[in-house]
Amino acid sequence: MTIAATLRLSLCAAAISALGLLGCSKPSTDNAATTESDTTAEKPAKTLAITQIVEHPSLDDMRRGILDELADYGYVEGKNLTVNFQSAQGNTATAGQIAKQFVGDNPDAIVAISTPSAQSIVSATRSIPIVYTAVSDPVGAKLLTADGKPFQDNLTGLSSQLPLEPQLDLLQKIKPNLKTIGYVYSPGEANSVSLRDELKKALPARNLALLDIPANRPTDIGMATRSLQGRADIIYTSFDNNVASAFEAMTQAANEIRLPIVASDEFSVQRGATAALGVNDYDFGRVTGKMVYRILNGEAVNTVKPEVMNELTLYISPKHAKAQGATLSADMLKNGVNVDTKAQATTK
Repeated sequence: MTIAATLRLSLCAAAISALGLLGCSKPSTDNAATTESDTTAEKPAKTLAITQIVEHPSLDDMRRGILDELADYGYVEGKNLTVNFQSAQGNTATAGQIAKQFVGDNPDAIVAISTPSAQSIVSATRSIPIVYTAVSDPVGAKLLTADGKPFQDNLTGLSSQLPLEPQLDLLQKIKPNLKTIGYVYSPGEANSVSLRDELKKALPARNLALLDIPANRPTDIGMATRSLQGRADIIYTSFDNNVASAFEAMTQAANEIRLPIVASDEFSVQRGATAALGVNDYDFGRVTGKMVYRILNGEAVNTVKPEVMNELTLYISPKHAKAQGATLSADMLKNGVNVDTKAQATTK
């Protein structure tokens, strides 16, 4: 185990202790195919198509993790692996066009990063192997049945169905007198709508209310965030691609109205959120890459079971917390990954 991996596990355990989580889990990798180490020269040439709904740091880092994992297993882009990457630039119609193009190209496998991209690819082919990733609710997205089985034999993937209660614990730690949570979301993204519905069900038990503000386009994010002024006590966001692509607009507005943002990934904290409790995007990509490798290496898609990755890490930014009028507790400062310090160390 690397020092970085050891640190992540330690931080995960610390975050669990601090926030009262039940535990962390990660996908099983007991299949022998995932432990092979073949040289590039021994691998036959393969083609891989990758699509994502929009380019932003979280999704980009997942894609990098996928390609790095494949390279470690002998499939190296530019050598024996041809990669066709296409971004839909936030447009679902473009995602559909990309799906049709990929089907025409007939690659050895397709990776769909994000819920809208996965839905478009699944609608386009029942024969080409598909691996979805960065999907928070594959059941709600109609990728998996209620018992966790793919609707199509050519489909598998990795999801991150983050338990909601630890997220709510974190929100209340940051705002002990919390009454109303502001939620800016994309009504066209199934994952965002699903989370809104989950919040509406869970909040009454905590005597909390949800103020949900729809934003159809990235250009609407700043205005939607400002509309929370005087009406919400904190902002929560998770796995919404419109928000992620315009996150700087959200953070600028949050700083102006002094509302802390809590997200669910490290990059959002680097980009302006106060804190996040979620998975590491690059590691998420590495685990997805293992699944893709098994398919490129000859395994049938229906033998590669869908997985869930819920290894949680607490990320914090005292700098952003101050800008948004929040105070981080001593245990959060002690147990969280301080992205401000991490950024300084990287710069040095």
